[in-house]
Amino acid sequence: MKKTIWQLLGLLVISAMFLSACGPSATEAPAGPSEVGFDYPPGGALEAAIGGEYAGTTVTVDGAFEGNDPDGVKFDQSMKAFEDATGIDVVYVGNKEFEGTISVRVDAGDAPDIVDFPQPGLFASFVRSGDVKPVDFISDEWLSQQYNPGWREFNTVDGVEAGVMHRYSGKSLVWYPKAAWDAAGYEVPQTWDELVALTQQIADDGDTAWCIGIESGAATGWVATDWTEDMMLRTTSLENYDAWVAGELPFDSPEVKKAIETWSEVWFNDAYVNGGRSSIVSTAFGDAPTGMFSDPPQCWLHRQANFITSFFPEGQVYGTDYDFFYLPPVDEAYGRPFLVAGDLVAMFNDRPEVRALMEYFTTPQSASGWLEGGGAIAAHQTATREMYGSDLDYGVSQLVAGATSFRFDGSDLMPGEVGAGSFWEHISSYVAGSEDLDTALQAIDASWPR
Repeated sequence: MKKTIWQLLGLLVISAMFLSACGPSATEAPAGPSEVGFDYPPGGALEAAIGGEYAGTTVTVDGAFEGNDPDGVKFDQSMKAFEDATGIDVVYVGNKEFEGTISVRVDAGDAPDIVDFPQPGLFASFVRSGDVKPVDFISDEWLSQQYNPGWREFNTVDGVEAGVMHRYSGKSLVWYPKAAWDAAGYEVPQTWDELVALTQQIADDGDTAWCIGIESGAATGWVATDWTEDMMLRTTSLENYDAWVAGELPFDSPEVKKAIETWSEVWFNDAYVNGGRSSIVSTAFGDAPTGMFSDPPQCWLHRQANFITSFFPEGQVYGTDYDFFYLPPVDEAYGRPFLVAGDLVAMFNDRPEVRALMEYFTTPQSASGWLEGGGAIAAHQTATREMYGSDLDYGVSQLVAGATSFRFDGSDLMPGEVGAGSFWEHISSYVAGSEDLDTALQAIDASWPR
């Protein structure tokens, strides 16, 4: 009898050890969406992770901001729901020199698990080299539910969908001092011709309409490249825009020249720009809009992405002191395009816990830190008004959702020596008047890698 009792006890101990080794997923189903606070693709790695299968593992993420930056704090906030639900530790290891260091890490065989790319052009080069793993483990049905087809195009290189879009900023925006604007009786223009007419009306009233500055240290000129991209979308076809970005349509082409000449008509009229043309290259991009908040305003219009509000003087309130409108179309034949910039994430190391985090990035909750704190907008079409901490960011998201087409920042898609090099350099020289347009465009074309 005594031997039988000890045998039974032994069986119980062995059974307990077996169940413990199998983990929570062997005995209990994963928590449902309502329990973890977000929807997730059924039957995938994330569902298994929520069931506890990968608890205690670590996933590393690299990117272009440092962990103690505001964006780093927002990233950590965005990862909390995932970490709490799965027991997986997400470690961010970003730095300001990301564009250079990521290539060194990958070449040395020390690639991070996931990379947060602010430039699709750099992402594409890693896809073509075979370093990025495709996201074919995420169902097409789920991705189509989460994303507008346009976002998925950005993540597809040579027919391979190799990343997922995470967050973005809308660029085709014009800001204005609402209180003074309403008092002056100005109306929001609906077309480029109306915008130019408003610019002249403000000049006739004795003021300068536009706040423009392109100084940004080593990156001086990027503001002018943004204007060029917006005008390319408004004065020629999407096919031409894509060909230009790919290096197939030269800078020194009638289409690109027309786009630049369109904004030049405003920029180079001293009656239209605060400080005149000569001040544009020396005025810091973050200082340029402050003139809107003088009493009376020194300028009334500022085209910039939604992040610019962080440079507005303290105490200014959206909807009361300032507002924004969509940069109007130039030619109605090209609809209402929208220029955007943003971050996509891609997987370099294929492990179950890494797949789980990639699946989490396809949910709007993965951008919750930015949605609640401001500074970026979720690329996910399943994001709801309640997820946004501000009416402003949600308003921008609705403008983008209503666009007839949109494209990514062209200079970010071009090779680095052009998009973040010769384009910045020579467009700045053109604005400063030290190069004519033909000379500047020919110099940019000559710098394109062959």
